[in-house]
Amino acid sequence: MAQQAYLLSWNVVLTPVQIKEFGAINKIDFSPVPPYNYAVTASSRIHIYGRYSQEPIKTFSRFKDAAYCATYRDDGNLLVAGSEEGSIHLFDVSGRAPLRQFDGHTKPVHVVGFLSDKYRVFSGGDDYSSNLWDIASATEIASYSEHTDYVRCGCASKVNADVFITGSYDHTVKLFDARTKSSVMTIEHGQPVESVLLFPSGGLLVSAGGRYVKVWDVLKGGQLLVSLKNHHKTVTCLCLNSSGQRLLSGSLDRHVKIYSTTSYKVVHSFNYATSILSLALSPEDETIVVGMTNGVLSVKHKKPEERKEKSQKKRQPAYRTYVKGRTYMPKQEDFCVSKPVKRVLRKYDKLLKSFQSSKALDAVLEPPIRLYTPEVTVAVMQELHRRGTLRSALAGRDEKQINLLLTFVARRVIEPRFTPVLVTVADMITDIYQPVVGQSAIVDRQFLRLQEAIGKEIDYQEELLEVLGMMDTLFATFTEKRATYLEENKSNGLTETIETNMNN
Repeated sequence: MAQQAYLLSWNVVLTPVQIKEFGAINKIDFSPVPPYNYAVTASSRIHIYGRYSQEPIKTFSRFKDAAYCATYRDDGNLLVAGSEEGSIHLFDVSGRAPLRQFDGHTKPVHVVGFLSDKYRVFSGGDDYSSNLWDIASATEIASYSEHTDYVRCGCASKVNADVFITGSYDHTVKLFDARTKSSVMTIEHGQPVESVLLFPSGGLLVSAGGRYVKVWDVLKGGQLLVSLKNHHKTVTCLCLNSSGQRLLSGSLDRHVKIYSTTSYKVVHSFNYATSILSLALSPEDETIVVGMTNGVLSVKHKKPEERKEKSQKKRQPAYRTYVKGRTYMPKQEDFCVSKPVKRVLRKYDKLLKSFQSSKALDAVLEPPIRLYTPEVTVAVMQELHRRGTLRSALAGRDEKQINLLLTFVARRVIEPRFTPVLVTVADMITDIYQPVVGQSAIVDRQFLRLQEAIGKEIDYQEELLEVLGMMDTLFATFTEKRATYLEENKSNGLTETIETNMNN
């Protein structure tokens, strides 16, 4: 139940961050080790993102054509990927150039992964073959040609280092053992298989193809346990959470369904803008990343819960402690030392001091500060902008927080003392949340209010400029008349003086 609430909170707490890639995103894979970066495969590039970064921290682009299925090794040090030209590339995550290249497939390789012993790689391609490779010697160990159509998905067992599984468009899922010359189990899914995964125990297998997600008991020879049909279009990707209690599936119908693995009922679903091709969940279940056909990467974070530490009540000193020495009068030879006044920092000052930008912004958006001392709110925004962290503080907010921000900006942007800072804030908010416009009526209404407020202010400024122009004209006219009047008075005075002197 706690896990269900945990998953539901993603949709309620945070607005997803949208990142645009160069093409359709065919694979997302999280590093198994901290800081849990994730690899995104799209077009001819593999981008490595930090969990909270919106720009790639590393890029692998040594591909002549499209790259496929970039997957981490269990230690997070190596990354393997297939390609459109049929070769397999092995990368060191700390380097740039490939460490190894495996050649043997004659057509594009859509499936690659590491066996659990970390020294072998399996692959599957459009040439209908499933191959096994040795990393140290970069040679082919075994090749299986049992599928009769494209091999498009696969996974390795965490329990047995010799077992791996492949799924094909020939409607079958095959289980291979590296110690044998042929598959040891064949499962008929009934639809072209798009994704497969094994439970951590290795006893249950999940396959996805067509509109169906099916769960099989491997230990009972591939017996079907349950068949799920909750999507309206083809299911393209599968994912398990860290405990194995939740199964996630993504589909071309733009939905991610979350199932309980005890009842296999849908406990929640997410809706996205376009068809979904790939899906991944961070090892700590705090981040869900979805890749779509239009090249947009949606990153949704679970907001960390603030732990309230129970403060132990300290024993209060006796009353006489407080009044002790109050009546003492210093003598003439005494040297008086004044007690230094302890400076107490405000909550937002403490958060700024500890570089917690997002929490500092939340602190100054609380009603007492936002309503009665808006200059403090604007000052903190200005300080965050000076530090270069304003954009990250504004990003990743939910509907309620965006509504609060836009209400404050729309109300205060017309005040001249706040206008320079709030115009920058409004520009950043529009830039960050433009991809989610149209998904919330409340946020859309606030954007319209902001537009209306800025439009009215522009009209007022234009009217003021017209008035200033008229006033400048009047002032210029008054100045000219006054100058003429002074010149006439001077000339008249001089004439009268000359006439008086002549009469005398």
